[in-house]
Amino acid sequence: MRIHVETLIRGSVDEVWRLTQTPDLHERWDLRFTSITYLPRGEGEPQRFRYATWIGLGLEIEGWGETTGEQTDGGGRTSALRFGSDDPRSLIRAGSGYWKHEPVGDGVRFVTGYDYQVRWGVFGRALDRLAFRPFMGWATAWSFDRLRLWIERGVEPRSTGGRALIHALAGAAVTFVWLWHGMVPKLAGPHPEELAMLVDAGLAEPWVTRLTLAAGVVETAFGVAFLPLSRRRWPWLVTAALMIVAMIGVVATSPHVVVGAFGPVTLNLSVAALAVIGLLSLGDLPSARRCRRRPPKDEDRW
Repeated sequence: MRIHVETLIRGSVDEVWRLTQTPDLHERWDLRFTSITYLPRGEGEPQRFRYATWIGLGLEIEGWGETTGEQTDGGGRTSALRFGSDDPRSLIRAGSGYWKHEPVGDGVRFVTGYDYQVRWGVFGRALDRLAFRPFMGWATAWSFDRLRLWIERGVEPRSTGGRALIHALAGAAVTFVWLWHGMVPKLAGPHPEELAMLVDAGLAEPWVTRLTLAAGVVETAFGVAFLPLSRRRWPWLVTAALMIVAMIGVVATSPHVVVGAFGPVTLNLSVAALAVIGLLSLGDLPSARRCRRRPPKDEDRW
């Protein structure tokens, strides 16, 4: 059940080491930490530090850690880590792990593996297994790809974080619109206005209901698939194009609905604009999928 994440970064070991071992730089790309502060260090002692993680509503969980690093044969570097929290609100009680920086071709194989003990008894173990540990694995991988973008393309982490949030909000909004308009006025009705607009367009009465239900199925299916496909360009392009085509069709065949409350012009143009925003925010998005989440067989042991 330990968390394993690795990625290939086209950069130097020294650069990856600097951005992962310098506290104010580390906290800029790592989603798991709000702040990291190194404590005074004596000669021969591990580097101790304090960290904080924002959990919302103005609340932070504080923790402690210590790390040691060394250079390995072949120009790589590795560091061992112990961490934990005395805050009773923290699910994590204590844990340990490692980081590896291995030169590979023109880049660095950046690897981490870690595990931890949890609080809150049976409930804490269940929460960790079902939700918290999968989230931590995803957050680690997402952060590693954020670091990769910083090193390879010079994209500042705050920029990628804001772009990812914009993309996610646009995707959620467009998904909601497709699902709502597929299920509520079509499959759950059909709503009289949906039927009336098709009649105005010249469709024969017996086919109006069938076509409305079929459209509801297609829109609902597209809404279900939209978020998983939102890293591709075509769902956004299809959405924008269909919104414009549908708006023109309604204006041409049912102009009386255009001036009504919540008319198709404002709705369709708004969704088309959201689709354009989602499309423009696609570039240089961090993705946990770019990271390997299972260790090779020769690294199954620590």
